[in-house]
Amino acid sequence: MKTISLIVPCYNEEPTVNLFYDTTEKVFAKLNETHEEQYQPDYIFVNDGSADNTLNVMRKLHDAHPDEVHYISFSRNFGKESAFAAGLSNAHGDFVAVMDVDLQDPPELLIEMVDILDQQDSEYDVVGCVQKSRRQNPVRAFLSASFYKVINKMSKVPIKQNVRDYRLMTRRYVDAVLSMPEYNRFSKGIFSWVGFKTKYLEYEGVPRAAGETSWSIWQLFDYSLEALVDFSDVPLKLASFIGGLICFLSILGLVFVVIRAIFFGGSVNGWASIVSIILFLSGVQLFCLGIVGKYISKIYLETKHRPKFIIQERR
Repeated sequence: MKTISLIVPCYNEEPTVNLFYDTTEKVFAKLNETHEEQYQPDYIFVNDGSADNTLNVMRKLHDAHPDEVHYISFSRNFGKESAFAAGLSNAHGDFVAVMDVDLQDPPELLIEMVDILDQQDSEYDVVGCVQKSRRQNPVRAFLSASFYKVINKMSKVPIKQNVRDYRLMTRRYVDAVLSMPEYNRFSKGIFSWVGFKTKYLEYEGVPRAAGETSWSIWQLFDYSLEALVDFSDVPLKLASFIGGLICFLSILGLVFVVIRAIFFGGSVNGWASIVSIILFLSGVQLFCLGIVGKYISKIYLETKHRPKFIIQERR
């Protein structure tokens, strides 16, 4: 019998935890009916500082199924990336899956994922999922598409558009991901950076089984900025390029002013344009300083060596 560890981050997901468990149990029953090899689920629910009754639901589920259901509860909300890190660190199965509890990642795909990975001559170490279509706010859809275009132009690590966190991984792939100890984490980038051959499955997007998403547009935008900084130094190069270009233009402007003063005399006219130029250059300087400051803040957090998460309760 082989074990499949299921890492399930949860933040205010009280209505969906039991739905997820019941649905996934049916998938494993079907998996074991149709395969000679038997597979045992190892649920690892990660409570990311939920403010509702999510933790109590996990406790009751563990008490009812102590051998296969386990949970980790953080001392506060540390974010989804920390939940992934905690789950991966505590997953000991032959295969490890990362899934969303809201059932937007269809558990039924696990059967096909297992068929791909658990073959004697399989060339793959991970099976990922790509969402073909999804009903969402047009603004979110535009920002999402723009993000993938930008990061794939800026980063040397290609990230497939609309790829989900949902994936099934072999043990050696998980060990490779765990070998990256950085504090600032962008999982989609890390999953791509470690390499190994990946098979992608496409599926139609489905709505949440219950509850509402906790991700606002601003949070997604901030998450995108984190990803760009984590996996690209292009913003720093852009700041250097802008600084060099402005410096060159300033020299040309200085030569023009000197020549005009020598041959045509000085003039008090043009104070408005001077003020505009000063404001523009000040804005450019602040913009470039902001980019540099973002990278410095990342270095600052890494050098502190703080833990990615703090576990308050584990069973």
